[in-house]
Amino acid sequence: MRATARMLSGFLLVMLSGCAGCPYSFTGASVPPHLKTIAVPIAEDQSGYGDPTLRDLFSSQLAQRFINDNTLQSTDRASADALLEGVILAVNDAPIVVQAGELVARRRITVSVRMRFQDLKLRKQMWEKEFSNWGDYASGGGLTQRNDGIAEAVRKLTEDILNETVAGW
Repeated sequence: MRATARMLSGFLLVMLSGCAGCPYSFTGASVPPHLKTIAVPIAEDQSGYGDPTLRDLFSSQLAQRFINDNTLQSTDRASADALLEGVILAVNDAPIVVQAGELVARRRITVSVRMRFQDLKLRKQMWEKEFSNWGDYASGGGLTQRNDGIAEAVRKLTEDILNETVAGW
């Protein structure tokens, strides 16, 4: 039993000590110290969804997430230490609750994006990933209800992307 405890303690010590010469920390606590600013340009919309405001909504909410989080300061691309670029890949709108008589009561709108995070200081791509999230809305409410579903999907997406960027170390 003691040998197992010592072995486990030694393993944890090695795992927690990390790589002293590595430029990145893998503790999940914060971004590397040399990254202070980030640029978040307007995302490209390849979804074919047809809402001209979607890319602006997504991009502005993502940039606002970084401003509110205050881990990385938002700036323009020319002076940024890091760059977070995105492409809206798809927007799917599907029924999720069907009542008697095949009447759709609720719908789910799912937004999928591909994001790329680059360390401009070290000229290195840190990650490229696809994210997808959803928002539900009541059918029959028209554009207002659907826009509420999109807003919820974008809120969840931007939260996921922020977390991956600042805490994914």
